[in-house]
Amino acid sequence: MVEPKLIKNIKLIITDVDGVLTNGKIYIDNNNNESKGYHVDDGTGVALARLANIPIAFLSGRYSESTTIRARELKIQYCYQGQLDKIFGFKEIIKKYNTNPNEVCYIGDGLIDLPPMDIAGFSIAVPNAHPTVKKQSNYTTLRSGGEGVLLEVVELILKHQKKLNTIVSKMTKEKYGYNK
Repeated sequence: MVEPKLIKNIKLIITDVDGVLTNGKIYIDNNNNESKGYHVDDGTGVALARLANIPIAFLSGRYSESTTIRARELKIQYCYQGQLDKIFGFKEIIKKYNTNPNEVCYIGDGLIDLPPMDIAGFSIAVPNAHPTVKKQSNYTTLRSGGEGVLLEVVELILKHQKKLNTIVSKMTKEKYGYNK
């Protein structure tokens, strides 16, 4: 069960990458090339959030070129990587968006995510998160990491802010020119 008062003022989403936007697995081939899988639904989540004027930022404990590429594809303005001190990155991001921690939704899965989850207004874990992370979160998604978590979170926020139908309608009109 979600407390609507925690969601109604969310103006920014900050998410971990590995284990949230991916399933947490990192593949490295014989030539030292790394690859990860990202779910296409997260792109839809970013588009919905953008139409609702809710920016999304990535905050990852490790650096990965594939994360940089995915952030660029999704037009994510702030993609902080190699941030083992996630509070530092969290504070930098909220400063850039001129918001406060109570207006932030933070999505995480690992112990390294506990500090920003503790100060965010609404903290979310994925089902495959560390048990301590799930216990500390305000909500656990139905989708596991790498299965479209970002879309689920954006829909949840927009639904509780009573904006989901308007934003989906706006997305349809802008993309396809429909006027129902």
